[in-house]
Amino acid sequence: MKFTCTIDINVSRDKVVSVFLDPTKQQYFQDGFISKEILSGKMHQVGTKSKLLYKKLELIETIQINDLPEAFQGLYEHKHTTNTMHVTFIALNNETTRYVSEIEYIKLNGFMVNTLFKLFPGMFKKQVEKWMLQFKIYIERA
Repeated sequence: MKFTCTIDINVSRDKVVSVFLDPTKQQYFQDGFISKEILSGKMHQVGTKSKLLYKKLELIETIQINDLPEAFQGLYEHKHTTNTMHVTFIALNNETTRYVSEIEYIKLNGFMVNTLFKLFPGMFKKQVEKWMLQFKIYIERA
């Protein structure tokens, strides 16, 4: 399954990218976020693996592309799913940034996850849209 979410943020691209890269800010726009721990590599470098801990899940992030402020791509592995997230930040003008997130689920493990994907295909997109809206609200108020 593949989908794209887009939102315009009334903040400069440099500020959007700065907040996007700062794990200490994730708790303000990603529900349940607890911490990010580097497992190997260096912060923000291609190939770096990190553990993202949330109240209800744990993900392993591997940075595949980091051409920020233009683009970022990560691989996210969970015991039930594997997906990629390709993000681009487009400066519409000096104070407006278009945030585009392309998500592709490439592996589903288990009967329950496969059933959820079939019965509620929009559920995963809605979660991404929710976090993007929360990001927009947070950064526009900061």
